[in-house]
Amino acid sequence: MDNTPLPVETPIWRGSFILSNGKQPAQVRDTCPTSTDFGVIDARTFAAVEVDALFDEVNHARTRIGQSVLYRSLARPVTDAALLQKKQAALRELESDPDLCNALDRFIQKIAPDESSLYHLLYGEFAGGLTTDDPKDKKDRLEFGGYGYRQFIDGTGFAVDLVEEAEALPVPRSEYLQTLVQALRDFAKSRTYALMHGPIYISEGKFLTREEKPGHLPIPRFRPSMFKWLPITLFLTIMLGLLYFFQNMLEELGASYIGYGILILAVPIFPIILQAVSASDRDSVIYPLQKLFRKSEELAKAMEALGMIDELLAFHQQAHASNGQMALPQILAGDQHQLVAAQARNPLLASTQPDYVPNDIVLDGSHRLLAVTGPNSGGKTAYCKTVVQIQLLGQAGAYVPVAEARLVPAEHIFYQIPDPGQLEEGMGRFAHELKQTREIFFNSSPRSLVVLDELAEGTTFEEKMTLSEYVLKGFHQLGATTILVTHNHELCERLQEEGIGNYLQVEFVAEGPTHRLIPGISRISHADRIASALGFSKEDVANHLASLQE
Repeated sequence: MDNTPLPVETPIWRGSFILSNGKQPAQVRDTCPTSTDFGVIDARTFAAVEVDALFDEVNHARTRIGQSVLYRSLARPVTDAALLQKKQAALRELESDPDLCNALDRFIQKIAPDESSLYHLLYGEFAGGLTTDDPKDKKDRLEFGGYGYRQFIDGTGFAVDLVEEAEALPVPRSEYLQTLVQALRDFAKSRTYALMHGPIYISEGKFLTREEKPGHLPIPRFRPSMFKWLPITLFLTIMLGLLYFFQNMLEELGASYIGYGILILAVPIFPIILQAVSASDRDSVIYPLQKLFRKSEELAKAMEALGMIDELLAFHQQAHASNGQMALPQILAGDQHQLVAAQARNPLLASTQPDYVPNDIVLDGSHRLLAVTGPNSGGKTAYCKTVVQIQLLGQAGAYVPVAEARLVPAEHIFYQIPDPGQLEEGMGRFAHELKQTREIFFNSSPRSLVVLDELAEGTTFEEKMTLSEYVLKGFHQLGATTILVTHNHELCERLQEEGIGNYLQVEFVAEGPTHRLIPGISRISHADRIASALGFSKEDVANHLASLQE
């Protein structure tokens, strides 16, 4: 294992920015894996380990873009150890520098309330008529009354405030935070920002900034208002001229009253003219600028930086809000996955169960295959979900509920659970689950984390033993970190005799399971205990039959 410092030139930006360049705004959970589009975790694993609930647990982000960034970190975790190390360095700086942390917190607190105004500008549809500040209730659409003037003023104002507030931030020491703050400040140098800041000049259908406008040419300037002095002045001049003409020039004909009549008739025309001018502004200025802003990489990068700062503060707050121990795991670069943690607690259950029993996790080079045995309701599934959820949190750059931990980022995480409700047509449970296991095996590598909840169900005991044995030996030889949850102690004993794997069992006392995992293989099913607790023991059945005969 090479633990030497990693290169500092690793970029912190993901492949694409969250801010949508299409007509619809990105939603917070848009990066959820699907059957055809996924990263480290696929859609089945995502659902099995409750990533949505995990997001809700750690989501203290106050901006929509921050929530989107945080969700993406969990749904599509990065595999770059250097990037995670940089992210952790930023979190440690927030912990050690309260002044910087408070300054960033105030920055987010001031920016967050007006964030929606930018989305209203970028993705709004403006139906005309009277202005409304709130969009109509239409699915996947932001439709406003008016012509977009209010949304233009508020949306561009948000962008200007974003830069001005970023300029007042202290300079961080960590490279990760330095890059984020600098991205916000660099946005001020972009043409997009110059157009948002204004003024905007229009020449031959093109938009010019103050710097681009030729100083000697009288080019019209766009003013985001329905009331424009030129058409209003022109209209009033014409009306006053007509009134003067009929009152003075035609006075001898007794037709001066015609001027007043024309003035009265012209009054309703005035708002029609204003709406026509406003509709022209919307179609020839606001909509084209809206499209230009949506496609701006500089704006998307600045918003991404805002979201990533908010995500860091959310992780920082989550660590301080927790009742138990929280730590940043040591991130290692390596060719094989590993996860070692002391006193690990389930991120979801620990917050609601103060007496949650922690367990150690040891998945390293000499512990690559782990079999967990014991009866149901003893904590096997909770343990496996704890392993994967801690891996995901650590791989998102967050604090994890442990005393201490170290991990190598996994490039694939698989969690296979029995799913009889999703059987394919013409395929039984055995074939369906075997197909899933096959897909996992052929897509695994030494940097994979694999959890298998039982193997080869739905066939004879002899076939189950044979198939499970060669599958587990295959994963072991492949080098993937593999956890098997099973009741099949005979399989575990056979592999143990060959020196393959490590074994944990659910600890039981007279009162029931302690939810601790201890070394060994469980050979007792405790089925009678569970049946009695459910009121379906042998005695319960006999008593029921006897009652029917009375």
